[in-house]
Amino acid sequence: MEHEITLIVNGVPRRTGVPARRLLSDCLRHDLGLTGTHVGCEHGVCGCCTVLLDGRPVRSCLTFAVTVDGAEITTVEGLADADGGLSAVQRAFAECHGLQCGFCTPGFLCTVTALLRENPAPTEDEVIDGISGNLCRCTGYQNIVKAVHRAAELLAEEA
Repeated sequence: MEHEITLIVNGVPRRTGVPARRLLSDCLRHDLGLTGTHVGCEHGVCGCCTVLLDGRPVRSCLTFAVTVDGAEITTVEGLADADGGLSAVQRAFAECHGLQCGFCTPGFLCTVTALLRENPAPTEDEVIDGISGNLCRCTGYQNIVKAVHRAAELLAEEA
């Protein structure tokens, strides 16, 4: 049995039918074709599947799609500026080489976007704590931490 749900995904209302146990990550990737949300561990540990649910980071691999009917979801595809340019967080990750293979990057970008909305000038410890729920097997985290600080600088300059 399918349930009709409507999600506001990256600012666009999207209606789809999903089984009750369809994960939000699978709904986004398979039903809506938004493959930027990556699925890593499928246990909520790695953070690759992180999206913003009403502005707050959530693990889409642990969230049933039917439970977020009517909610606003922002995926990595929706982080770009209104003019289509890269967001400050995306620019900072590119500038500071905060990615290598890129598999974890969408989750980090969503997590960091939420972190900097809540805390626009985080300390080193706050950055480390803020990204601690996302795992990266390539970078060693140093450049990711640098990218978060750079994104904070860029956002301050924009404000």
